[in-house]
Amino acid sequence: GDLYSFKRRRSVELKHGRICMLATMGYITPEVAGKFPGYLSPSNKLLFSDIPNGLAAITKVPLAGWIQIVGYCAYCEISAGYDADITKRTPGDMGWNPPIFSGNDPETKTRRLNAELANGRLAMMATIGMFFQDGLTGSA
Repeated sequence: GDLYSFKRRRSVELKHGRICMLATMGYITPEVAGKFPGYLSPSNKLLFSDIPNGLAAITKVPLAGWIQIVGYCAYCEISAGYDADITKRTPGDMGWNPPIFSGNDPETKTRRLNAELANGRLAMMATIGMFFQDGLTGSA
């Protein structure tokens, strides 16, 4: 393949890894820390505590909630500039530095992106494992 294809695949791998790291926390956190108080959908009188963990939540969240989720994902994708990390920067570099991890040292940045890549790969496997367990046993 060519350089653009490699950078594109690396960018997508990092993006999927980031999503799976969030998904892994989304699976684990409600079990450990509990759920938000209050209503997920006041019009449907649906509490956050009424939403089960895992795959069972897919059917419980109202359509308006899914529209908000997809809309936010689209906003994140569009506002980041499709392929901007490939054409203008390095894959995974979305053009902003988190306050705690900011710095301009290229060696540190490369080391952190490599760690993020490894952690993202692990999170992808963890997410698939949790999906499989949930689908097979019915418990998240």
